[in-house]
Amino acid sequence: MSVLPLPLVRADDLPPELRPVLRPGETLRDRTGGAHALPSSFLRVDSWEQARETVLTPHFTLSELISVDVREAPPLRSFPRFIPCAVLLLAGALELLRLELGTYVYVAANGGYRSPGHAMSRHASRHCWGTAANIYRIGDSWLDNREEIEKHAAIARRVIPGVWVRPYGIEDGQADDHLHVDLGYTVFDPAHTEGAA
Repeated sequence: MSVLPLPLVRADDLPPELRPVLRPGETLRDRTGGAHALPSSFLRVDSWEQARETVLTPHFTLSELISVDVREAPPLRSFPRFIPCAVLLLAGALELLRLELGTYVYVAANGGYRSPGHAMSRHASRHCWGTAANIYRIGDSWLDNREEIEKHAAIARRVIPGVWVRPYGIEDGQADDHLHVDLGYTVFDPAHTEGAA
């Protein structure tokens, strides 16, 4: 953590106006009714320029995993923004995929981290944990058909330990215009205190 220029922020230190939107530690329920506690540790990002310049892995910057549009909750459309620490794990997983494929992996706007207050955040979306990504293009291939999605889903399952990939289809819980890769309800709560063991 020490090499990242992003301060670690605990729930109690979040700006008061953002706590009702980020809802740290609160429980969300998934489609089956399972309860999952939202992240309570965040990385503070002070500007879009900082996000673009923060290299998480050799092929991914932070900006690629936090792009949102007007569907994000208004208090979170500007900086500073607070991103769950598990986005670092997502970057590592995408790097494995990128290395295997040998070409660019593009994450859609609203397809990386988005807050529980985002208009697209239904149920307990893993996007709210910073552990899911919607990939719309790999190299020159657009992931908008069964063949491309299922081909790249098989590769993701082979190279990313523990990954879940949304099946192809048009029903709820499926995807037909992107590849959804997902590390589950992973909370990354790094040590940051000086001298911590």
